[in-house]
Amino acid sequence: MYGQIATVAFVGIEAKPVEVQVRISSGGHVFAIVGLPDKAVAESRERVRNALHAVGLGLPWKHITVNLAPADLPKEGSHFDLPIALALMVAMGAIPPDAIEGYAAIGELALDASIRPVPGALPAAIGANAMGKGLICPGACGPEAVWAGEDMAVLAAPHLLSLVNHFKGLQTLSRPKPNVEQDAGPLPDLKDVKGQESAKRVLEVAAAGGHNLLMIGAPGSGKSMLAARLPSILPPLSPEEMLEVSMVHSLAGELLGGKLATRRPFRAPHHSASMAALVGGGSKPRPGEVSLAHLGVLFLDELPEFLPNVLDALRQPLETGETVIARANHRIAYPSRVQLVAAMNPCKCGGAAPGQSCRRGPRCADDYQARVSGPLLDRIDLQIEVPAVSAADLVLPAPTEGSAEVRARVAAARERQCARFVALGAKGVRTNSECSGALLEQIAMPDEEGVALLRRASEALQLSARGFHRTLRVARTLADLDGAEKVVRVHVAEALSYRGETLRQQRAA
Repeated sequence: MYGQIATVAFVGIEAKPVEVQVRISSGGHVFAIVGLPDKAVAESRERVRNALHAVGLGLPWKHITVNLAPADLPKEGSHFDLPIALALMVAMGAIPPDAIEGYAAIGELALDASIRPVPGALPAAIGANAMGKGLICPGACGPEAVWAGEDMAVLAAPHLLSLVNHFKGLQTLSRPKPNVEQDAGPLPDLKDVKGQESAKRVLEVAAAGGHNLLMIGAPGSGKSMLAARLPSILPPLSPEEMLEVSMVHSLAGELLGGKLATRRPFRAPHHSASMAALVGGGSKPRPGEVSLAHLGVLFLDELPEFLPNVLDALRQPLETGETVIARANHRIAYPSRVQLVAAMNPCKCGGAAPGQSCRRGPRCADDYQARVSGPLLDRIDLQIEVPAVSAADLVLPAPTEGSAEVRARVAAARERQCARFVALGAKGVRTNSECSGALLEQIAMPDEEGVALLRRASEALQLSARGFHRTLRVARTLADLDGAEKVVRVHVAEALSYRGETLRQQRAA
């Protein structure tokens, strides 16, 4: 007696095809699962046994072998329960083999045979669709699984018995409807920020081009307040981006009710976060904060308080837009195209800001800022000083321009970028911050006066090749905000002014 069904194993966000094969043969009573299962998969024996008993099926007193093929691919997670149970039911003759032939299955079984939700329903559905199959999944995972394709068959069952009755024609499981996250309320508005006009300008530039941003200022100057308002001026996710973001969040089990997010992620981990928490990994690799912020904002407050080796682990994701976790037996990659926004005090005690005095003198600022490596700072396009807000600023009325007006300018600038990249055939490039060096030479080389200024600045400030290209990217964004086709000297000058803090640190070192 033999039964089989398709399922998937997750390698990063990719769903690898796995075939669950069950054979019942004569011999002593044995229930063996082979094919590199982890502890959760090995324990599925008891969950499957009790779930089948709950629907009135007892396991035969024979030798039962479950093979998860390919055998050399590690299998992790509880989502193998349902496919093992279905293949076992086919081998026992409880359901016909052709009933599940066109499906892949994922789901965890409870002892009462209810089917519990599992992480990764969206990438599993996309993987099943690529195999030309439908998906059998828990009822709670149906709303996210149907996003994989309009014509794809999805059976979202709350209970194993309802699934059996569907196959026998006693009831019908209707196709679930896709679910989108409803408006979760208004975001913090830039109108709440009094003063800090130069910082607001830089925030607009960062949003328009997707540039990384570092704000340095005294405690209470409004750095965190400004960062929290960046999502309010960013454009919403496109349908394609929604799927990209939701696939990562689905693997992490953060899609509540299967609702796909429409807002860009905003992640703000505490400075005590470990390397595995920030970039991903662990004994059972999972996405870190930098991947959960994919196509959104990763805000690191009190930047020097993070462990230096944790911060340096961000260098590769910021450069390539991908986090690669290598292990002895497999390699996992998670998308990590984030906009990094960081904030820090000028020194440990915060007294080294302009107009204030630090009790320890210049050494306090030097030691504190040295905790952030130069190569990481070189990957941050915009670096500004945020001065302390005076009482005169606080008593002023709220500014008339808020997030809505800034968001309109940001959206217009991003539309110009998208149209330009489509015309040039640059696939996968959405913002100026993602441009390669060769592409920058086509779209961002300034006029003669701008080139002369950039050459003098590169020599005087000792810009690295990365710093040179990042200056060009910012200048291109400034031109897009002005609606200009050509980058000119004023754009280059403003872009160079936003790199001054790092350059002063490098000279001091």
